[in-house]
Formats: sequence, structure tokens, C-alpha cells
Amino acid sequence: MANFGFSRLILSDPATYAFRGAERLAVKGEAVLERMAVAKDLPEALKDCVYAVGTTSRTQLKGRAALTPEQAVRRLAEESARGRVGLVLGGEQRGLSDEELAVCTDVLVIPTSEVQPSMNLAQAAAVLLYLCSREGAQQAVPAAPEPGARMGTLNALGGRMQQVLLSAQFLNPQAPEHVLHELERTLLRAQLTQREAELWLTAFKHLERAVKQGASTP
Repeated sequence: MANFGFSRLILSDPATYAFRGAERLAVKGEAVLERMAVAKDLPEALKDCVYAVGTTSRTQLKGRAALTPEQAVRRLAEESARGRVGLVLGGEQRGLSDEELAVCTDVLVIPTSEVQPSMNLAQAAAVLLYLCSREGAQQAVPAAPEPGARMGTLNALGGRMQQVLLSAQFLNPQAPEHVLHELERTLLRAQLTQREAELWLTAFKHLERAVKQGASTP
């Protein structure tokens, strides 16, 4: 990150909270560690973002088409006009899970040789951050007229939708995630403004109240 001029690092559910050893390895990167934040999970880490792209080495993604690094970096630049954006990298052994990728708006795959298809975390980060720095050095994208919907608001909306749609018997209570994730990705692709997302959230709060009242009526 320090190599390419990036400083905002958030660790999601880290395996350890003992970070002192990293300081010995972070040559001229102490500023990144000093500003580093820790989140309990990925939705919390991305709550202030309007767009996030997750990395994976898997080329078979059910219902989703992976972006190339160049496409993903361009999308990050474009979406940054609406607000803060996030580049999400998984752990070195297993990468991002299906649940974590579901939180991301898009998914990217770095093409590699079949002889050695895997890359370690530092290599993947270097490739992508280099492309990000090149994209950022080009002409700035004009700011959007209204701020984009923060993912924290969209996650709250997703939780409210799940409760309402379960009560309305629209979702399968045994496996609600499949349909719910499709609906949530639709909202992400819609590029809602923060005001629009808050309006949707308020609407579902009223719907939840109406559904509960209807269920309690004899």
C-alpha cells in the first residue's frame, strides 16, 4: 500500500490482534499500520463504502461474471465519484468465502498461468494497487451530484427486507440467503443515492409493522 500511495487499511475479523511483528516488516509503511482499523466482519468494514469489489482465484462463480483487474479498477474509479470505495482481499489460505463475496458489489479475478495459478496476498495486492495508482493518476472523475448509498445502509435494508419477506412467506425460511442475495445485488447495481436507500429502509420498516399487525389480527 505504501509503495503505491494508499493508506486506509481495514482488517476484517483478523486471525490475531497481535500486530507488533508487522512493524518490523513494514519498511517505510509505518503510517499505514498507525492508521489501520479493525472491524468485526466484512459488512462493518465496508459500511461507509458505496461500492466494493472482492478478489478471488475462482473462475466459476454462480450467477456472477468476474471482472478483469483493469475493468475492476476502472469501476472503482468511476464509483469513487459517488463516495468511498473498497478493494477487498481475502486471507492467503482460503481467500474470500461465498458469503464475503456476496457482500461485494463485483468480483475480480487476476488471470494467471495454469502452471502456477495461485498468487500470495502481497502479490495480488501489488498488482491491483499499481493499477489503481495508474488509474488515479489519470483525469479525475467528476463528483456525483448526490452521495451514493453507503453499504452500511444497504446492509440494514437487507436485514429489514429479510424479516419482512420471511413474515410474508416470500422467502424459504430454511434457505433465505439465495433469493435475498439476488435482491441485495440488484440494489447494489441500482446505484441508489443515500437518500433513496434511506427511503427504501423507511418503507420496509412501515411494511414490517403492517405485516406484523396483519398477522396478529384475528
